[in-house]
Amino acid sequence: MPQYDFRTARLFIDAPLAEGAALALSREQANYLVNVLRLRPGDEVLVFNGRDGEWRARLATAGKASRLDVVARTREQEAACDLHYLFAPLKHARLDYMVQKAVEMGAARLQPVFTRHTQVERINFARMRANAIEAAEQCGILAVPEVAEAMKLETFIRDWVPQRLLVFCDEDADTKDPVAELAAARGGGMAGPLPISVLIGPEGGFAEEERAALMQLPNVVRLALGPRILRADTAAVAALALIQAVLGDWR
Repeated sequence: MPQYDFRTARLFIDAPLAEGAALALSREQANYLVNVLRLRPGDEVLVFNGRDGEWRARLATAGKASRLDVVARTREQEAACDLHYLFAPLKHARLDYMVQKAVEMGAARLQPVFTRHTQVERINFARMRANAIEAAEQCGILAVPEVAEAMKLETFIRDWVPQRLLVFCDEDADTKDPVAELAAARGGGMAGPLPISVLIGPEGGFAEEERAALMQLPNVVRLALGPRILRADTAAVAALALIQAVLGDWR
């Protein structure tokens, strides 16, 4: 396992990072460092922007014009897994949890998808983005996933790219061994993580016509996640852990 510095606070800053750079802090970031963490000028934090790796920086001022001075790089930027997580939107706290766990599991793209039985009609994308950033800050992750605009399942099916593997999680699938099913999907002894899209539906499941349309797509694995019915946020963790272990960057 990579050696991360979990004792030093980490902060996502959407600005170019380089030795000697001066980083202006937003009011919220300054409040967090100065009033919540009680840092003083000269104290160090780790900063990242999803592009330039991770850097050590020092708090230069602690007033209204708080800033960080970048000192040195601590980690090079890592390539993110080509793992897209597609899901029927959930309500508030459960969506927050699911986003956080998907980030921790290595998802590079979060894609809400509206299905026939999706119950949530509106999505707070700013809140999703904030949750993704917070999860990356807390878990030593260098790449913050893209939060994509919501789409209808019909649009996803129409625009499907057959070079990707679609793992279609469906409680009605007749799966005896999900590990074996995923291992067989690799085929040809391919090395390294595959480009994968993982699709998990709403609490009410997929409609029959949705299942039929998905199974007409090329390069699809229809998978049940064991003998129990899982809530959608639990299914996210189970599916992503299984896929990363068999096909992803856990190998």
